[in-house]
This record gives sequence, C-alpha cells and structure tokens, in this order.
Amino acid sequence: MRLGLAQLNPIVGDLAGNRHRILDAYQTLVAQGAELVVFPELAVCGYPPRDLLFKRRFVPDVAESLAQIAAATGEVPILLGTVELNATGRGRPFHNSAAFCVRGKVAAMARKCLLPTYDVFDEDRYFEPAVSPTVVEHGGRRIGVTICEDIWTNPMLSTRRLYSGAMPLEQLAAQKCDLMLNLSASPWHHDKENVRQKLVAESARSLGCAVAYVNAVGGNDELIFDGRSLVCDATGAVVAGLAAFAEEIRVVGVPSRGEPPIPASAARTPVAIHPTFAQDEMKDTFEALVLGLRDYAHKSGFRRALIALSGGIDSALVAVIAAAALGRENIVGVSLPSSISSQHSRDDARILAGNLGIQFETVAIAEPVAATERALQPLFAGRPRDVAEENIQARIRGVLMMALSNKFGSLLLTTGNKSEVAVGYCTLYGDMCGGLAVISDVFKTQVYALARWINREREIIPHNTIEKPPSAELRPGQTDQDSLPPYDLLDAILQGYVEEGLSRRDLVARGFDEAVVNDVVRKVDLNEYKRKQAAPGLKITPLAFGVGRRIPIVQKYVS
Repeated sequence: MRLGLAQLNPIVGDLAGNRHRILDAYQTLVAQGAELVVFPELAVCGYPPRDLLFKRRFVPDVAESLAQIAAATGEVPILLGTVELNATGRGRPFHNSAAFCVRGKVAAMARKCLLPTYDVFDEDRYFEPAVSPTVVEHGGRRIGVTICEDIWTNPMLSTRRLYSGAMPLEQLAAQKCDLMLNLSASPWHHDKENVRQKLVAESARSLGCAVAYVNAVGGNDELIFDGRSLVCDATGAVVAGLAAFAEEIRVVGVPSRGEPPIPASAARTPVAIHPTFAQDEMKDTFEALVLGLRDYAHKSGFRRALIALSGGIDSALVAVIAAAALGRENIVGVSLPSSISSQHSRDDARILAGNLGIQFETVAIAEPVAATERALQPLFAGRPRDVAEENIQARIRGVLMMALSNKFGSLLLTTGNKSEVAVGYCTLYGDMCGGLAVISDVFKTQVYALARWINREREIIPHNTIEKPPSAELRPGQTDQDSLPPYDLLDAILQGYVEEGLSRRDLVARGFDEAVVNDVVRKVDLNEYKRKQAAPGLKITPLAFGVGRRIPIVQKYVS
C-alpha cells in the first residue's frame, strides 16, 4: 500500500490555517500516488487545545473545519485527528478522535482509548475514552486505528500501570489487521525517540502487521514536538523514518499482512530514512530549542527578539539559539554594565555579538542604580548592604529590557538555566523578566556541553566565556560557587530531587553530603513562588518546571 505520511506543524486554534496546510499536503501526496493519507493527532485544531475546548463555539467550529476538509477528499481517503462532540450525554463532553474521510464525507470515526493524565497531559479533563479501538476497511484491507497513548502500554513503561483491562493493541491483535496506524502528538524530551521506536516496532511484531506512526512537529507553548514519524514492517524493522524537528510529507510503500517485507537493503537507503531521524544528542537538543523558540515567537506574532548579554555562558547560549531560530538580523543583544561589571564580561558580550553578526547595544546602568539607592537610603539607613542592593542592579536591567521590548515590539528572552531556576539563583522582576525562558530546562552542565558543541568547528561563543568562573556580578569578586555547590554536584542532586522525586535520605544514601543536600533541597522548596511567576520555558527533559510539575507554594512537607 502506498501510504502518505503528513508530518505537519499545526497552530493551536488556527482552524483555517491548519485546514489549508492539511489540504495542500493531501493534494501533494495524492499527486505522488498515495492511496491513503494520514495526519497527526488533533491536526484539525492543533495539540494541545486545553481549555479552548470549553469555549462554546470552539468544538462546533472544529467540526465545520473537518467537514470542509472531508468535502475536498476524493477516492483517496484522509485519516486525521480531530475533536468530536460526545453525543451520549454521559461522561466528558468530547472525544479525541480520528476522522476517516473519503469521497466528500466523514465515513468513520475512531476514538482514543487511553487518555494520558500525568506530567503535561490532562486529557481526562476533556475527553471520554473509547472502550476499544476502531478498525476501518479500505481497498480490501483491515486498518486498525490508534491514537498516541493507545500504544504506550508496554511493560517497560512506568505509565503502563495507569491503565487496566484489555489494552488497545491486545484488542486489535484479535482482529487480524493488515495495517495499524497511530496518529500522535508526542512531545519530545531526551531519548524519547528511542522509546517510541521500540514501541512502534514491538506493536508491529505483536500485531503481525506493518505499523505507521505519524507524529506532529513544532512548538506549542512549552512543548516541542519532534516529528520523526516512522513505519515498521511486521518484523519490527524500520522501513521509513521522517525528519526530526521539521515538517515532512512522504509517500511510503507499506507491506500488508502476508506480503513480503521490504528488503533491509532498500529500507535503509537515504530516501527511506531521513538523515536527522537519528542524530547526535547535542544536535537534537539544540534543534529542539531552536524550533521551540522559533514557533513560540512566530506563532505569537513576534519576528524579533532581545537578549541581555552579560558576557556569561547562559546569555551567550540563548543568543546563539535565537540567531538560529529567528535570523541574526532579528536579534538585538544589549549589554547593561554596572559600576562593578568586569571589563572581560563587557568584552565577551561584544565579541559574541560580533561572532553572531547580531545588533549590539550598550545601556549603562550605574547612574539609575545609584539614583535608586539614593532614593532608598533614608529607609535603608543603618542596615548593611546585602542582596537587596545587589538585586537593584538586576531589576534595573529588567525595567530597561522590558522598555525596549515594549518600544520595539520584540520578544524579550530570559537566560536562566534549570540549575539556577531550581535553587532560586535568579532575581524576580529582574533577570527573570521576559516572554520565554529558552533554557530553563537545561542544567548548567548541559549549558557548558552545548556551548562546546556549538564551538566544535570554530569559536562562536568566546573561549573566555566558557572557561571563566560563572558569576552574576552583582557584587565585587562574586562567583556562583560562593552560594552554590559546584555545578556538576548541584545538577546531580537536582536530577535526583526534582526529576526522580528522591528524598533527602535517598540522596544521602547515594553518597551525597548531607549538609549539601539539605541546603540544595531547602533552596528548591523555598523558591517555588519564583518559578510560579517565571516566563514559560521550553521542555526538553522528562520533568520540567512549569505545567508538568505542580508543587504547592505554601506547604510544609520535608522529605
């Protein structure tokens, strides 16, 4: 069977725009000889629609857009994800569905069985699950239809225990399908592509037929979808793999049950497997962040971005990502030196901007900082200088950067990394000001690794920026390690406490010093209020701060 895979980048709520992209891809793939064209989960409205679903006209408008798509179909069917009203009057108001459209109408609906309600997912809030997957017949073939989570039931997954009863794949196995299709909107994080590939391969082997997995691509708010749609034959061998972090449409020859598999030598030619389908982890991380920033900006109506360049490694990394995402001509780097800013930091910021070819401006803050301190002096009299005075510098910078953002309509990017955000090593209403936290899910040790990867062929980030001791430069001679453990130690503790959910006792049992653990954990817990007020951040790990982590601000539990 010649199957058209349409790995598209929809915009949530852009029903007309998504419809045009869907129909353009459909017509192109039909012209290339596709016998069936498959799109990702909720392609009609974009994923995740979240509480847009509760707007009274939203779901009827989605249904109208689907009807227009169906009306444009001919003999070649479309299978695409959509929202369907639950007409039974029982349960949640909607279904997460796949519409099978052919000859001008919606001929069948397949509904999602397993609704993820963990991490960033909350589908049980909106959707009513189906009791079993749907099988449609076309061209003499029986085609099983599943949607994303329906195949995430392998015992190797911790989330398998969330579901009971007969699993969708078990139900399909009894129906002897010739082909199984999975429509997905599966966000990316480190190593997820390998897990997905194993799931699709195992699904094919368990069903005894080829499986095609069609994933969304693009950034929507914090989530980044990497695409990497793939097809496995009945043996589990990958016979086609689409691009990572980019749209791609392609016609793939898929063997039906009983037909011989595509020879391995042919299946793994460059035509079948896109070069980015499997690639280096650093390249994956960089491309994910570039795509996430580009889509967040463009889908929100921004074309230009601002970055406060401190001369440090975090702002340097964000600047490189921004230049790749939006074009160097659309990036402005601003140096905001205070009376204590080192000359090497000023130089490093200027050199970085020159290496990237971005606009570079300097706005000195010594005078407004001094004026602010004079205004506060009567109230501060008799008290020693401390973090209050230090944070004035960061907050003046925030005020100035937000003024530039307002004046020029540019998106201000924050530059805090996951290590700093975790322990509150950032200033609320200061360096936390901005519209997107680009690297808030990137640990400091990963920041260094990415910087060295970026410099693998030539120096883009100044060597001095990478090698010098990191410092916020809010007081003379300050370094990060005055307040924090070395970053390799800090990140290892944060990995255990934040991402793995380990207790203090667990971390000490792993060999970490008890006093250091207590200090780090205390900082993480105390700074939840800051993270709740932070800009949204791009998610690249299994557990990021933000929508997927919901710790109360006011709480007294000590683990």
